Amino acid sequence: MKKKVLLMLVLVISMVMYVGCSPAETVEEPAEDVEPQEEANADADSEPAAELEGDLVIYHAGSLSVPFGEMEAEFEEMYPNVDVLREPAGSRSCAKKISELGKEAHIMASADYTVIDNLLIPDFADFNVLFAKNEMVIAYSETSQYADEITSENWYEILLRDGVNYGHSDHNADPCGYRSLMVYQLAEDHYGIEGLEAELDAHCPEKNIRPKETDLLAMIETGTLDYFFIYRSVAVQHDLPFVELPEEINLSSVDFTDFYATATVEVAGSEPGQTITQVGKPIVYGVTIPKNTPDEALSVAFINYLLDRDKGLAIMDKNGQPVLDPLVVYGEENLNEGIAIEK
Repeated sequence: MKKKVLLMLVLVISMVMYVGCSPAETVEEPAEDVEPQEEANADADSEPAAELEGDLVIYHAGSLSVPFGEMEAEFEEMYPNVDVLREPAGSRSCAKKISELGKEAHIMASADYTVIDNLLIPDFADFNVLFAKNEMVIAYSETSQYADEITSENWYEILLRDGVNYGHSDHNADPCGYRSLMVYQLAEDHYGIEGLEAELDAHCPEKNIRPKETDLLAMIETGTLDYFFIYRSVAVQHDLPFVELPEEINLSSVDFTDFYATATVEVAGSEPGQTITQVGKPIVYGVTIPKNTPDEALSVAFINYLLDRDKGLAIMDKNGQPVLDPLVVYGEENLNEGIAIEK
């Protein structure tokens, strides 16, 4: 009996030792308690966004106000610590704030890419990205005189009628202004009407000429103006009816580049007493980073956002300003580090 008890005791001790020496069973933690790799990667990707902060100053053409306003909201959502400060004006005025007044900006976007070429490069900027296009139209309101009569064929006859008020922006401050004067010149040649340019110019009083094209919107709304020369995109964005002009004179088509070049307008240069001859060409927008940018990282981040076909360029297209395909870059070798352009 004692032997049996002793034997059983030995067996029990042996089993306990076996269990104690066996490897413990691995218990998996619930999946939700483990940080997914994708989430970790997302956090890593978001780190640069957290580093961007401060004011982002953008000088831009008045005709970019609507799309850039939408970009402002989206960019600030992407980078909560960034405050986008936009200053719309005539493109030449924007450039002169940098070149003549020494003001700092992170971005400068022009309604005429040659403004950047002529007034900023090489002293104040190193490159120029051509990214969107437009065309000239004549906008009006439902209450404008002869609104039910004006067409693409008789527009100049309507404008020259007694009592009709029309206007355009200042050619020394804004590309839309000198492009309006180019339309006068091209129309005279296109329609073969001698003296038409001079008549159209004389019939538009000084009070109907404003610093930038968007200043004329209020004059249309109040009835001060019946018609004004403007970019198609601005008319579309503000739900204004407009007269389409023939491609031969609306500065929209590369097919008429040579004919557009027959129109020239003298504008004030960067130095007192200096003038620059603006030559007619298809309407193409340009953007650059000024050399005096207060924060290069902010500038690069916005340029990349603007030139992304799923972000900034999609907003441009949605607002009636078709984007170039492919994008054109002048001074590509001088692009700031970090700029990624998908042409």
